Amino acid sequence: MANAVQKQSQELANQLWAIANDLRGNMDASKFKNYILGVIFYRYLSEKTENYMNDLLKDDGITYREALKNQEFAPTVMEWSIEHLGYIIEPKYLWASLVEEIRDNKFSIEHFEKAISSLVASTIGQESEAAFDKLFDDMNLQDKDLGKEVSDRTDLIAKVILKVNDISFSVDDAKMDVLGTAYMILISLFASDAGKKGGEFFTPTCASILLARLATVGLSEVKYVADSCAGSGSLLLEVQNHLSTKKVNHFYATEKNGSNYNLLRMNLLMHGVPYKMFTCYNEDSIKTDNYYNDGEPILFDVQVENPPYSAKFDQNPKLLDDPRFSSCGVLAPQGKADLMFVQSMVYHMADDGRIAVLLPSGALFRGKRGKNGKKNDAEYDIRKHLIEKLNVVDTVIALPAKMFHGAKLPVIVMVLKKKRNGNSENILFIDASKYFTTEKSMNIITDEDIERIIDAYVNRKDKEKFAHVASLDEIRGNDYNCNISKYVDTYELDEIIDIDKETQKIKELSIKANEINRQLSDYFKELGLEEPNE
Repeated sequence: MANAVQKQSQELANQLWAIANDLRGNMDASKFKNYILGVIFYRYLSEKTENYMNDLLKDDGITYREALKNQEFAPTVMEWSIEHLGYIIEPKYLWASLVEEIRDNKFSIEHFEKAISSLVASTIGQESEAAFDKLFDDMNLQDKDLGKEVSDRTDLIAKVILKVNDISFSVDDAKMDVLGTAYMILISLFASDAGKKGGEFFTPTCASILLARLATVGLSEVKYVADSCAGSGSLLLEVQNHLSTKKVNHFYATEKNGSNYNLLRMNLLMHGVPYKMFTCYNEDSIKTDNYYNDGEPILFDVQVENPPYSAKFDQNPKLLDDPRFSSCGVLAPQGKADLMFVQSMVYHMADDGRIAVLLPSGALFRGKRGKNGKKNDAEYDIRKHLIEKLNVVDTVIALPAKMFHGAKLPVIVMVLKKKRNGNSENILFIDASKYFTTEKSMNIITDEDIERIIDAYVNRKDKEKFAHVASLDEIRGNDYNCNISKYVDTYELDEIIDIDKETQKIKELSIKANEINRQLSDYFKELGLEEPNE
């Protein structure tokens, strides 16, 4: 099964990359991806609609297309579609209808624009409006980069539609979520192609799996899951994937970048998450806290996050009135927002909640205790606050270098909990930085590497040069410096060289060399040749 899915994924990757290279022309790769993804997403919504509605109507002996043309059925069918899917796609705008128009040379890009506008309009005033609002805005079909003339843009989008139509998949295929996989493949491909620009919202799959597994150990289902720097939503989806029942009651997500915010909602929908089961915000999660219900903070069972590393933020003093940060009484320095993301997550952590967050290693040791009457550095105070007063830092894990696009700094995982299960007087440190496989220019952690980390995390025992359970007294003695090298000794002694033995080897080699030179001299004389100069 795994090999079959892997093979299918690779074939899909080849097809998507071919579409991009064949059709994008002079358009920037990271921009052209919006059109490929938008077309794939529209196909998904269309085929999802027809499959779902046809199944509902089969006992009535009528198809979705026929029902919408029937005055008796149409109002009820549209109500069903809005209630269960969140939108309506008219028969003339269904994917198969668009493909047929292209093949009959009747397709126009204006018709496709109307199809998208009609879909979005059907959600206005409905419960689903927030999930679909401006969802297709990044796919600007009037963009001159697609072609100066309407006919040029029509031809190009028609080609994209036909090529996407050639991709073999079923929206109800349980073996592999092909469209969701397509999103991940394209994000990965364009992250590699566009560097940091593409990678700013892409968490490598292996890192996503590790965080999800750390956050879900022993869990079968969860009520609320959140990611406040959600990017494309891959981390949220991995959490669901690693629950034994695959059951999440509701997803919460915040994403600052507008294009990524659209990707996030698309990706959730394409992975089968109903619009009623997710709430997404297009906000700066440090500046604005949206996670409230009737004035009370929403508390999450699981939170995962890959925030922007050492990010700049609006260091407004009013943030000290925000309950997420007020209990510590200081704000992180400008350009070092890492621990503020952690503070925000801790504030919204349920009593039995878990957090797994990726951070630059500097968050573990930047900032020092003030001496000779000087104030402590802010990051020192925040770290001490998390460890000493809140006692929520459970585990710190060093990851290999060069795992993340656009991030040259070493990256770590921090796991936080309120209920420490008897471990409230210690923190587990794991150094997994030397366990990886190199693929092209990037390092990845394999399934075996992940298992090694999870085993150490669950067993929570000292393991030479890999894991150490450090007491809080030990951490206090290091002034709350959590640099992993202070707790896990990975130093390798140089091999001791036996000087006498090596000297004897050199003498023996010298004798052999002299003997070879003597033999060569004899050969040259026999041949009547002049010996070469040394």
